[in-house]
Amino acid sequence: MPSKVSEAFTLRTYPYREADLVVSFLTRDQGRLRGIARSARRQKNSFGSGLERLSLVQMNYYQKENVELVRLNSCDLVQSQFSLASDYPSGVALDYIAELSEQLLPSHEPNEKYFRLLGSVLDQLRGKQGVWLPITYFSLWAVRLSGFLEEMRIEDESLAIAKEMLTKPVSQMDARAWTKETAQDLRRALIHSVEMHIERRLMTARVLETL
Repeated sequence: MPSKVSEAFTLRTYPYREADLVVSFLTRDQGRLRGIARSARRQKNSFGSGLERLSLVQMNYYQKENVELVRLNSCDLVQSQFSLASDYPSGVALDYIAELSEQLLPSHEPNEKYFRLLGSVLDQLRGKQGVWLPITYFSLWAVRLSGFLEEMRIEDESLAIAKEMLTKPVSQMDARAWTKETAQDLRRALIHSVEMHIERRLMTARVLETL
């Protein structure tokens, strides 16, 4: 089977053996995959900064039938999130988005809407207008696209915000001064729903509360 090239977001990496990485990444056409990046921890490698969290890349990989881990050959960086990672609140937001995606997305199931959601929320973060709108918007849509969005007991203002989010792109949300307290009960309810669904605590959700 020939190598494949997919547009992808890098989600997480894990050390493997002496110089390799296990990479979790979301492709537009194949869904979430995991693969081995040989020698990715060496100074000279074929991946560059493309394996940094939520980098948008063209991932070149070999996928063998009935084998869980693909073999990563190389990746070409399309868009880095370096400017976000250098800002602490934005860096925490990146960690949260990556963790949520890693926990919610099943393997080998294409999800074009989720892929586009990631792109639009990252664009919003790069707009440097704060983290709370993109984080809350992402949380709501991640839960909805994962199929377990239920009725929530939240304030009327937060409910109105949620309804607006479900009908508008994040870039077209009504102008308001977003702070940590804006729709905080909505965000906490969504995080609680996620944690009940995956049956574990989200490590980055605790860090968000310290911002």
